[in-house]
Parts: sequence; C-alpha cells; structure tokens
Amino acid sequence: MFFASDNAGPAHPSVMQAMLDANTGYAMPYGADEIMQGVRARIRDLFEAPDAAVFLVATGTAANSLALATMCQPWQTVLCSPVAHIHEDECNAPEFFMGGAKLTLVGNGDKMTPDALHTAYEAEETRGVHGPQRGPVSITQVTEKGRVYSLDEIAALTRVARGFGQQSHLDGARFANALVALDCTPAEMTWKAGIDAVSFGGTKNGCPGVEAVILFNPDKAWEFELRRKRGAHLFSKHRYLSAQMAAYLADDTWLTCARAANANCRRLADGLADVPGVQMLHDPQANMIFADMPRAAHKRLKDAGAAYYVLSGDVNAGDPDEPLPCRLVCDWSIPADQIDRFLQLAKG
Repeated sequence: MFFASDNAGPAHPSVMQAMLDANTGYAMPYGADEIMQGVRARIRDLFEAPDAAVFLVATGTAANSLALATMCQPWQTVLCSPVAHIHEDECNAPEFFMGGAKLTLVGNGDKMTPDALHTAYEAEETRGVHGPQRGPVSITQVTEKGRVYSLDEIAALTRVARGFGQQSHLDGARFANALVALDCTPAEMTWKAGIDAVSFGGTKNGCPGVEAVILFNPDKAWEFELRRKRGAHLFSKHRYLSAQMAAYLADDTWLTCARAANANCRRLADGLADVPGVQMLHDPQANMIFADMPRAAHKRLKDAGAAYYVLSGDVNAGDPDEPLPCRLVCDWSIPADQIDRFLQLAKG
C-alpha cells in the first residue's frame, strides 16, 4: 500500500528493456546518438512543432532550472504560485541556475488567476534600476495540490504574461496525467495556449529518470545547450536517456501509464468518499489526493504498513475522531487489491 509518491514506483518494463537493448555496442555521446534523433522527431510530431528544440536531462529540477535560466535574465523575477515545485522543492536551484534571478509568488493557492498575475506583474518594475525586472511566468501542471489547469486557464495566464512582454513556462512533471485528464493534445496544452517552453516529465510516470525540455522558439537552443553543459547536466552516455524517452513515447506508453495512475486515483477517491469522517481538501483531478481523515483511520493504516504522508498532527496521540490532513499519490503500477485493502483499513 504505497501512496507516498509517484517517484517511488517502478519503471515500466518496456522502458527498462529499452535501456538494456541500448546497452550493446557503441553510440555517439552527448546526445548525438541515433536514438535521440528519433526522440527529437517523435516529440516534434507529438507537439505539432517541427522546429522545436528538444533536449533531455535526468531530473525535473534540472529541466525547470535550465529552461527558466534560458528564458530569464539574472535581474528579472519569475512569477509562480506559492506552492510551485520551483519554489518549495528545488532548494533554490532555479535561482542558482538563473544567476540570482528571484521568484515572485502569485496569489495564495496552487492555481494562479489572471487577475492575481496581472497585479503581480504591475507591482514589478516600479523601482527602476533598484528593483527586479519582470520575467516569465511558470505554470505547474498538474498543480502541487493535484488540480489541473484547463486550457482556457493556461491561455488566460499566458495572455497576461505576453501583455507585459514576457514568456511562459510549463512545469510538466506530471504532464501526461494532466493531458489525459483534459483529453487534449500536447500542442493544445502548450504552444497553442501560449506556452513558450515546457518541462515534459517522464520520471514520475514510468521512467527511471528522464525529462525533456522543449523550446518552441529554437532561437534559444544553443544557449540551452551551453547552460546544460555548464550546469553539469549533459550526459556523456546520453543514449540511456534517449532509450528511456524513446520507449516512454513508443506505443503511447506515456499515456497508458498516466491513464492507469489517474484511474487508480479515481478508484481510491471514490472509495474514500464512503469512509466516515473523510473530507476532500481539493478536487482530485489527476493522480493526487489531499484529504482530511480521522486519526483512528490513519493509525490503522500506518500500523498496517501503509506508506503515505500525514501532513500535520500526531497519528498516535489525540482524539481518535480528529481529522488529520494527508496526501495520497497514485502511480501507474499500484495493484487494485492494494487500493481496496487501503480502503478497507480506512473504514475500519
């Protein structure tokens, strides 16, 4: 019963097999391998962007940080939500790679609104040379609270950014989960909605460790290559990144895994709706659940070995009926019987 993180699940067998298949003979290093040529063509086709620049790195933090560094000058500020991964979970890596550019937090929730973003942009560049200058907006899709921006919501945010002469970045660590939830195309969720660069995640959805950075304006491609090398994120034996991404995209494995993860989450959420005392904190739209659950239910689950995060409170001491908030994350591989076992224990 492992619901702590989709980072903790196994890689998809086809992805692992592709890495083994790539582990024969010789291949040119640093992204010049033949597999990468196919990956680049496949991503350009999926995103309906024949001129897009496509690069691979091993982590989401590298993808976000290098993409934003390519889009942002050191004297600018990136606008994002206060719970964005780039703010809460990347140890100031974006600021480091951006050469000191700061982050400006917009609103007080996981989703930015156009009005809040407009207000935040207006507040910048008010002190001339003494203050930070306006920079790109970074949108997290799926949000860190498990919600999904609609296509109209993304487009509304990018319009605000463009109105101030700025670009838009999409942190798509859970890109596939959002895509299947919206039932749209990659192009519709990115450049057709005004996105200029996207971090296209694989690690949380069936890969051992690979993320793609897609720049829809190829004019910045060489700068990204230099930043990737200077930042120590250019793999010598790049074919093992390429093999992962190639298998991830082949036969729509990336969509199959995301559909499975989202379906697992829906099964869990529907079951929790029948557990006394459970209250959803956010509408689970992809593969994450945030909910209040009675302390007694948490204790039964934890005693049985369930792995997930209780966000505050002591499971072992206090009123058994007191609700404690938790986060539950489903990946593609969770067996249905584990979900059902979790629900059985939650009900008592």
